[in-house]
Amino acid sequence: MRTSPIRTRNAELRGSAPPFRQGEACWQAVQHRDRGADGAFVYAVRSTGIYCRPSCPSRKPRREQVVFFPLPEAAEQGGFRACLRCRPQRVHLRDPKTEIAARICKEIETKLEARGDAPPGSAEASLTLGALSASMQISPYQLERAFRSVMGITPRQYADARRMRRLKSRLRKGDDVTTALYDAGFGSSSRLYERAPSHLGMTPATYRRGGAGMKIRYTIVSSSLGRLLVAATDRGISALYLGESDPQLEASLRKEYPRAEVRRDRSGLETWVETILAHLKGHEPHLDLPTDVQATAFQRRVWEELRRIPYGATKTYSEVARAIGKPSAIRAVARACATNPVSVVVPCHRVVRQDGNLAGYRWGLDRKRALLAHEALNAGVGKQGTAKPEHNRKAN
Repeated sequence: MRTSPIRTRNAELRGSAPPFRQGEACWQAVQHRDRGADGAFVYAVRSTGIYCRPSCPSRKPRREQVVFFPLPEAAEQGGFRACLRCRPQRVHLRDPKTEIAARICKEIETKLEARGDAPPGSAEASLTLGALSASMQISPYQLERAFRSVMGITPRQYADARRMRRLKSRLRKGDDVTTALYDAGFGSSSRLYERAPSHLGMTPATYRRGGAGMKIRYTIVSSSLGRLLVAATDRGISALYLGESDPQLEASLRKEYPRAEVRRDRSGLETWVETILAHLKGHEPHLDLPTDVQATAFQRRVWEELRRIPYGATKTYSEVARAIGKPSAIRAVARACATNPVSVVVPCHRVVRQDGNLAGYRWGLDRKRALLAHEALNAGVGKQGTAKPEHNRKAN
């Protein structure tokens, strides 16, 4: 009796477990430039925005700047670009689940690229779970399950993100909104505009102009964590960056809004800045400030949950994922924490690994450690200034 291709692929996917899933094992492989780890994962460096294969001969990064991904497409989804030296996207993937996730990503990209003269909306129709499973010869259930286990999101969410990324690119290059939306694979302008607030933070026309017409003011002050940039619109805080160099902080702010009216102007920001500085000193534990940030719907859900974590407490990435109703989206939660533009206000530093140890932090592990120790001390929990993970503490 012949076995169908779908049953064969489903059998390959069951029970497979990719190696190098623990951060420490990955880090050791990177430290030793282990060629045997190539194809098991890639690592990305926050300070450079580049991802590499474990055996890459480039200069070794600092641990706090490194984040790991199961495959190149996941790293690119996180905003990183491939290393031109080690060409990590050309490595053969060894794990069946990771391989099938990569194939699905490529299939989605192919369908988005093959718009040509196709009727509007055909790209969306070809990206349904049923259409993808048919072209990949995998059952819809197994396809979605395998993809989510690797990427942390569904194929549809990945396709939406790629469409929106393509749209942003076209708008930034100067395409009119109508041309850009159809080129990106949106079937109609209504589909685009209903998603624009959560994905762009503004209308497509405003985004096309690089934020032209927006008025963003900012100030940079000294804090216990180094230089602190606070930027805002009239609606709320748009950025809160930590660093050592004023020019670097300013460049990060202008990168997203190249045509916005961005000016260094403390007027109107005094109260917010004073509140944030008081919070960092432990005088204002309940920080409840308005924000005006660009975010996807998923990012907003994660950031809202982070703001619910009490001062002096922590949660694990898996606890946050369960709290938002997406228990398998642990990696996606980690990415949302890493891309949080309003540190401290949205306390992503309060999210730790399952074992209670600290994971990566956009502004450096030393700052994350200092924040948690200071909050634990002022909240009266933990010992020797170290906050205990919430999952290890009993409620009063």
